[in-house]
This record gives sequence, C-alpha cells and structure tokens, in this order.
Amino acid sequence: MKKFQIVFLTLILSLATSQAMAWGQLGHYLIGYMAERQMKKSTRKKVEALLQPTSLSKSGTWMDDIRSDKSYDYATTWHYLNSHHGEYDPNNQEKTGDAFEAIQRIKAELKKGGLDSKTEAEKLKMLIHMIEDIHQPLHVGKGTDKGGNDIKIEFFGQPTNLHALWDSGMIDRQGMSYTELGDELYRRMSPQLQAKYRAGSMEDWLKEAVSYRANMYNLPENNKVSYLYMYQNFSIVEERLIAASVRLAQVLEEIYP
Repeated sequence: MKKFQIVFLTLILSLATSQAMAWGQLGHYLIGYMAERQMKKSTRKKVEALLQPTSLSKSGTWMDDIRSDKSYDYATTWHYLNSHHGEYDPNNQEKTGDAFEAIQRIKAELKKGGLDSKTEAEKLKMLIHMIEDIHQPLHVGKGTDKGGNDIKIEFFGQPTNLHALWDSGMIDRQGMSYTELGDELYRRMSPQLQAKYRAGSMEDWLKEAVSYRANMYNLPENNKVSYLYMYQNFSIVEERLIAASVRLAQVLEEIYP
C-alpha cells in the first residue's frame, strides 16, 4: 500500500509540473521543426553547430528540462510576462525578470558574441524556448490567474487546467507526431504569410496574444471542455505555432546571418 501511495504521489507531482510548463514537448518540437525548414542554410549550419548533438526542435524543451536544477532558478519567471491589453510595462512584471526583457537582452548578447561555447549554447536554447513560449497566448498573462493555471477544467472527462489545455492538451488530442502535424501546418506557409509575421515587432506579438483571450476564456458554465471548444479554438493553436516558427527563424537569422 505504501508503495502504491508513493507511485500515486509521484504521478500527481509530475502532472502538476507538466501543467506549469510552456508548450508541451510536441509544441516546442513543432515550432523548431518548422523554423528549421525556413531558415537560410548559413543560419541553420551555425545554429546546428552550436546546439549539436541536439536538434533545434529538441533544444526548445531544454529550458523546461532544467527546472529541477536549482542553479537555473534565476530564470524561472522568464517563461512568461504580464500584460493587461497587449502593452509591455516593466513595472507589471516579476522582480526576477520576464520573457520580454530576457528575449531582448539575450538576443543582444548573442549578437555581440564573445561568449564561450557552453554559455552561448545555453543562451541560445533559452532564447529559442522563450520565443516559442510567448506565442502561447496564456504566457502573456493577465497577472491574476497564473496564466490560466488556476482555471480548473475537465478535458474529455480528465481533470486539467486552462493553461495545460493550451500548452499540450489540444495538440496531444490530435494523435499526430510533431513531424506529421508540422508537415501539415507547413503546407500553409507562403511568402506572404512569412512577410506578415516577420513585419511584426515584439510589441505586436503581445497584442496578438492578448487578442485571443476572449476565445480562450470562453468556457462552458460547467468548465467541461470537449469537441465544441476544440472545433472553435484549435485553429488558434495552429496559427500560433506557425507564427512562432516564422519569428524564431527570423530572429536566428538576425543573430547568425
């Protein structure tokens, strides 16, 4: 009985941890996979050399993987930021930093150069992760419900929360690998679509995220979510994944032309 209790508690803690993270594994893999296909060959070679033997797709999960390492606790709040209406207000952020400021700072450090290979690789993996993160709209939070983590729901009868639903629940529900879903989404890519996303500033990224809040919080009264919510909202998930891949490729090309 005691062994069962330990296993059960381990499973509960694992679930809680996964729900606190950003895009699930599939989401991060998807964005990196599509970004790789868009980057200039020269950029891809430089990035691959820095990250090897890890792929760009896998590197996007590193910042979640290190959450258990206390030496990286300083970056715990860099996965998200707070914004009421799509604005960036440094006074409305965590004292330990936020994704918006950290992206800009680390991008500048990488462009400047002069870092040892280990430090550069780690900063690059952080940058990849954070750019991917803030395209999940609940990582641009209201500052009142932990980016939807406090909103408890049922998804096809299973207990979860709104944040976890958008991180991974709806993506996992597709039952597709990251390459299958990535190939499907990449079919929608066009020069016009890439130009549209590349023209946006980081402030525009935040405004886009906030523009989806009404849809995301439009839950049934009993907070039981299934087919209808998926039908109404999965296109937003797809659009966010595509936008993140375009902008990730763009930023990496700026740093490593």
